[in-house]
Amino acid sequence: MAAAVAEQAVELEELVEERRERVVRRLRGRDRTTTLVSAAGFVAAALVLAQTNSSRAPSVVVVALLISAYALASRVDFEVGTGSAIPTQLVFVPMLFVLPAGVLPASVALGLVAGALPDVARGRVHAERLPAQLVGSWHSVGPAVVMLLAGEPKASLSALPVLAVAIATQFGLDFSSSAIRGRLVFGIALRSQLRMMGLVYLVDAALTPVGFALAVTAAAAPLASLLGMPLVGVFAFFARERRRRIDAALELSHAYRGTAFLLGDVVEADDAYTGSHSRDVVELALAVADELDVSPRERRHAELAALLHDIGKLRIPNEIINKPGPLSSEEWALMRTHTIEGELLLARVGGLLGDVGRIVRSCHERWDGDGYPDGLAGEEIPLVARIVMCCDAFNAMTTDRSYRKALPLAAAVAELERNAGSQFDPAVVSALLRRLEAVR
Repeated sequence: MAAAVAEQAVELEELVEERRERVVRRLRGRDRTTTLVSAAGFVAAALVLAQTNSSRAPSVVVVALLISAYALASRVDFEVGTGSAIPTQLVFVPMLFVLPAGVLPASVALGLVAGALPDVARGRVHAERLPAQLVGSWHSVGPAVVMLLAGEPKASLSALPVLAVAIATQFGLDFSSSAIRGRLVFGIALRSQLRMMGLVYLVDAALTPVGFALAVTAAAAPLASLLGMPLVGVFAFFARERRRRIDAALELSHAYRGTAFLLGDVVEADDAYTGSHSRDVVELALAVADELDVSPRERRHAELAALLHDIGKLRIPNEIINKPGPLSSEEWALMRTHTIEGELLLARVGGLLGDVGRIVRSCHERWDGDGYPDGLAGEEIPLVARIVMCCDAFNAMTTDRSYRKALPLAAAVAELERNAGSQFDPAVVSALLRRLEAVR
């Protein structure tokens, strides 16, 4: 359970950081094309709906206040995965029953654009991303059509079935527009998007009854639809607190990575071969991790374990590390303590690097159980350690050492294949060979 929570936390951190970085950049390439096409489609749909007749005639003041309230609610950014759970449902549901259905999409779009303008002015969102607010307004088109087809019913218990259909179309259109863009632009699988957006839709579903209660009250007094704004303020408070916690988690993550790379520089300064070797192993390990489609948490561990798998050699005398010939049995016994020393060094740092230290300890275990220091075998060895072990050995075979020249690539590949199932995990060997073949 703890591992699952940690994995979700790592993935969430990465997704949130990626989203934050993306919104300050200009639209480019396929992202630009997809966004502009979708935005143009929304404008066309909104213009068509705006031509429809309506029996509702709210005052200009009520319309302006609802749009303003929607803009304020849209600024409450409760970060969840690649999206945000925002309490606009508290305003959107009353809008369904107060505004003419035909102007609902345009009103939502105006609210979203107005809500984004302060962030554009402060440089938090690039101005070219304003059309994305129109893309985000697609969710209002379906409910507007449903309300028109239902004859724009008043907010009462008899209208609940209509509301249920309207909300279903809202979620359907919102997910469809997001899924198409996510698939075309970022290559995100449909299932992954549904999993990431599920919590957002749960929040919207939970707020819908509150919004409907406000709509019922607004049937007699339209301005009563704004009574949900104090609750929006509560959401804003919790969203701000959550952002601070995520900021702290990202800062801590960056600190761990910075510490890891600093330690890598220490290793390189102490022994140039070991340092450059470790960085080469990082590239191989990440390629194999991607080939095996490991979790975000394991991928991060693979990067840091590959970088620091030789950190314990700082405790081994340089005359042994750089000896231009075979080591004696006593020297080998001392050399084999470097994985334990590495674990101890990283345990003193703690946190993420403490976890990596336990992997570093196992980076010289063999698939057949003849490795060190614990004689682990097969899947007893952590997957990340198996990846680093294989990549470490391949890199060692293909680089010059103090006591021998590098092997030709074909000979190193043959050695990997010969030792798959004894020294190395066969699945890891296969993944490494596929990556090597892909770059030839």
